[in-house]
Amino acid sequence: MTDWLLSIEGTEAGHSVALVLALMAAFLHAVFGALQKGRHDPWLTRGAIDGSYCLMAAPFALFVVPWPEPHMWPIFIGAWIIHSLYKVLQAAAYTKGAYTVVYPVVRGTGPLFTVIGAYFLFGEVFNGAQWFGVAVLMAGIFGLALYNMMYLVSERETLNLALGLAVVTGLFVALYTTYDAYGIRATANPFTFLAWFFMIDGFLFPIIAFRRWRAMPAAPALGPLMQRGVFGGVVAFLSFGSIMLATRLDKVGEAAILRETSTVFAALIGWLVLKETVGPRRIALMALIAAGAVIVEFGG
Repeated sequence: MTDWLLSIEGTEAGHSVALVLALMAAFLHAVFGALQKGRHDPWLTRGAIDGSYCLMAAPFALFVVPWPEPHMWPIFIGAWIIHSLYKVLQAAAYTKGAYTVVYPVVRGTGPLFTVIGAYFLFGEVFNGAQWFGVAVLMAGIFGLALYNMMYLVSERETLNLALGLAVVTGLFVALYTTYDAYGIRATANPFTFLAWFFMIDGFLFPIIAFRRWRAMPAAPALGPLMQRGVFGGVVAFLSFGSIMLATRLDKVGEAAILRETSTVFAALIGWLVLKETVGPRRIALMALIAAGAVIVEFGG
């Protein structure tokens, strides 16, 4: 598998595989976001998920994949810091706003800054049609934010804070996407990066979650929470692993944009599973975000 992936880097076959991986990451990331925002406190759910994928990754990191090269350790430390800050901001945003409000703004803001970061770090350049696609995507994002501010009266008290946290979280999405692309390209074996990343990344939030759970006057039962954590850990492997591999095989900016078709899946999950009110206007704005991603892909 490793030899095959390395052989298609930068080729047309690699582009096709990266497309499939990015779209798979889109669907799975929407599922992942719904899991964190679902029935349990977002901080507790994130702790259960992180603890699960940390334990799942440990045997692969320690005994299966080649050990990281010496220059990878500072990269792992940087990734841990960036992802930890991202997760704190994401959990805070979910605490203040509905899933269908927070998720599209986070996932839509990130790609714009990722495209800019990919230009400076990897020399990637978008053509006019692709920048038009970015503009369409951003129009959907800001239209959605404006609609939410105008019509979601029930969440008026925390809406501005939720949207502000969502935008800052989007900045960290761009930062970790670009940084992870740099990290997975810096090692000979991409699966070494993935295994060690998940093991290292999963340390912090179980501690935060446990302290929060212990302080709750009516703490939820651990059994259902841990079941959700194990399922979320598998989804995290497939979602984050897919997008990281896509950024190694093809352009970082295009992969990041394509992943944001997750907003369409998020709308459906929020409506069908979380029973949140979506409405045709918000669905149309989320679809506009996805349309921008499609224009970027086919305009390249």
